Amino acid sequence: MTLPPLPESAIVLAAEAADWRAAVTLAGEALTRSGSAEPGYSREMIRMIEQHGPYVVIAPGLALAHARPGPEVIADGLSIVTLASPVNFGHPHNDPVSVVLGLAIASADTHLAAVAAVANVFNDSSAIADLAAAVSALEVQKIMGAVEL
Repeated sequence: MTLPPLPESAIVLAAEAADWRAAVTLAGEALTRSGSAEPGYSREMIRMIEQHGPYVVIAPGLALAHARPGPEVIADGLSIVTLASPVNFGHPHNDPVSVVLGLAIASADTHLAAVAAVANVFNDSSAIADLAAAVSALEVQKIMGAVEL
């Protein structure tokens, strides 16, 4: 599976977030703006973290917020939020987080493949720092492989 769509409307740079819930909400709002999720999807992502802990913090400085496919998901989509000031999710090793990805996947059949496709971007050890330093949506899209260089 390739990456879900990452339109410019789903990218937020140097955002201010008081805490991890606010950061995840920003990622959810970006998914809503791009047409991938209903406004309630942010609440679903937050609920998953509240229930299961900070499992979404998948690497130092990086969180991959998502919830199960459901009625809040309109279409597959990806959002990226970089934070002006990193926030803690409560992860013992990977906090604080400066890049939050939001992932909405419509089908349970492709959910794991989509997570894997996103995670593969971060096989490049500089990708997190590059995203955190990005100053344009196009730059983010290039780092994520969503547009050709």
